[in-house]
Amino acid sequence: MMFEHEKGEIEIQTSLSQESSTKAGFVAVVGRPNAGKSTLLNHVVGEKLAMTSKKAQATRKRMNMIVMHKDIYGQESQIIFVDTPGIHKKEKLLNQFMMDEVLKAIGDADLIVFLAPITDKLTEYERFLKMSQRKGTKHIVLLTKMDHVKQGDILKKLGEYQKYQDKFEAIIPFSVNKKVGKQQLLNEISKHLPNSPFLFDTEILTTENIRDIYKELIRESIFENLSDEIPYESDVTIEKIDETDTLDTVYATIVVEKETQKGMIVGQKGEGIKRVGKFAREQMERFSGKKIFLDLHVSVKRGWSKHKEGLEAFGYIF
Repeated sequence: MMFEHEKGEIEIQTSLSQESSTKAGFVAVVGRPNAGKSTLLNHVVGEKLAMTSKKAQATRKRMNMIVMHKDIYGQESQIIFVDTPGIHKKEKLLNQFMMDEVLKAIGDADLIVFLAPITDKLTEYERFLKMSQRKGTKHIVLLTKMDHVKQGDILKKLGEYQKYQDKFEAIIPFSVNKKVGKQQLLNEISKHLPNSPFLFDTEILTTENIRDIYKELIRESIFENLSDEIPYESDVTIEKIDETDTLDTVYATIVVEKETQKGMIVGQKGEGIKRVGKFAREQMERFSGKKIFLDLHVSVKRGWSKHKEGLEAFGYIF
């Protein structure tokens, strides 16, 4: 009986050890518009999942992206990154929704990564501190957009942040193009995540469904291929997807607020919508690994972004 008793204790200890040998948690990635959040996350995940654009405020909703990481000591972590809209002024109703998304991500996170382009003044960081301090969540500062600055500029910026060294857990220079900082970032994040079993299947890269990803890829194409006055008053609905092993047939509608915007998207002889559709289809095929047939139309819904009912119809739930 003594042997069985000892064996039982060993089994319990082993089980507890296995449970605590992994970590998992949510990491909110925040910063001003065009700080490089989506570019960073696509690089870290190794797949094009987040919408990227040179135009500000392209990201409207939170999006989870999952990275499995093993540190130098063999500790395994499941890092659930949360992409967020850029921190900006809440001028319109849609902007209010976007800022609510940022605040929710900060409030729910186990850790925050604040992206700080190296040419920015510290005012953006100070604004973030005011937003996040009452939540009490730890954060890491990530210096981004370092490709065109000298080593001396990096050291100078690191020195400027030292007056806030009691506020952050670490400050890490990071460059996607130069492939600098990725492992350091993942190792540092892992240090601050809670001990936990993995929260999601280790094979998936995002908790988003295929409809939402296709929608964002079409939105990105609008941003990349049309004039500035179109994107902010446009959105996309996925009407239907017919799936086979080798082909996805996607029926989608671009929704704008004015007839003039519809004309600009369609373009002369349909050239505008053809350009948007071609770019989107290529991105969708790259993501899915399938052939894509994209049936794309344009519709006018006046004032959809001006009231909550219109926003909620597009999934922007307050």
